[in-house]
Amino acid sequence: MREPDMQKLDALVGRLVGDVGAAMSGALVVLGDKVGIFKAMADGTPMNVQQLSAKTGVKERYLREWLSAQAAADYIVYDEKTDRFSLTPEQAMVFAEENSPAFFVGAFEVVQSMWMDEPKVTDAFRTGEGLGWHEHSTCLFRGTERFFRPGYNSHLVAEWIPALAGVEEKLKAGASVADVGCGHGASTILMAQAYPASRFTGFDYHGPSIEKAKAAAKDAGVADRVTFEQSRAAEFPGRGYDMVAMFDCLHDMGDPVGAGQHVRETLGPNGTWLIVEPFAHDHLKDNLNPVGRVYYGASTMICTPASLSQEVGLGLGAQAGEMKLRKVALDAGFKHFRRATETPFNMVFEVRA
Repeated sequence: MREPDMQKLDALVGRLVGDVGAAMSGALVVLGDKVGIFKAMADGTPMNVQQLSAKTGVKERYLREWLSAQAAADYIVYDEKTDRFSLTPEQAMVFAEENSPAFFVGAFEVVQSMWMDEPKVTDAFRTGEGLGWHEHSTCLFRGTERFFRPGYNSHLVAEWIPALAGVEEKLKAGASVADVGCGHGASTILMAQAYPASRFTGFDYHGPSIEKAKAAAKDAGVADRVTFEQSRAAEFPGRGYDMVAMFDCLHDMGDPVGAGQHVRETLGPNGTWLIVEPFAHDHLKDNLNPVGRVYYGASTMICTPASLSQEVGLGLGAQAGEMKLRKVALDAGFKHFRRATETPFNMVFEVRA
């Protein structure tokens, strides 16, 4: 056995204590979201356990333990003098306000699915076979939509579409748009609300997600100009689209080049392929940071197995980087590939024939 450096060992164990605490806190975040504790605390009013129990219906003994754990995580505030708990405005934005740009609960639901589906991924590691998106636990589908929606709310209409040459003008005047890999339809519905003169069709191979998207469009009052259909990325119907969008899904596809070739065939003259992908640098060493840690983790358990479960099985992964994505577009027959804009979590590309 090699002799360890005890200072380095202590530092590593200290980090692991924090990581284990974070993993446990994540499970409690999902629980608190499900039973409505965060939303009951959203206005910031300090409450004791009895008051919060009356408001939420959660039994006091369970509630005190949950509140104590969340206070230890610094996810909520505890006032020792009054024995009351509350949320700061920032904590409320992260845990209680579904439409805030910082809402983060969906990320913990994605992590929940990773733990639940670990035995399936372990089998895939051993056999080399993939694990399809549809084979994951349902919390993944809900969590993915809730994780990405705040970013779409903040950036899609305000920044990403305006960064594409001539696209916003088309959408305002009345355009035809395909949203491929739409999931629960958050991006499709958001665009339909912003551009009422245009028509949008969301496509996803996952039938239950399409049904969720249809219900969401009806609830949002845009069902008159939004339709959702079950279809694979290389087979979605229609021609003459002014824009085909793919939000955080191209890297999940087994044959992204084949999907890109189909996009090229379905675009109208001067049509635009909008690709939004997780932010990544081209070289591993530049992705060894907190954002890369999250995306590599999700890619290991979700994205790469999904790609390997399909034909070709290119396995781009969630940290593909611009060079690999550019190659996909060029191999699909496109000539124009430009990074239009970016955020700390996403890269936005404009692709044209």
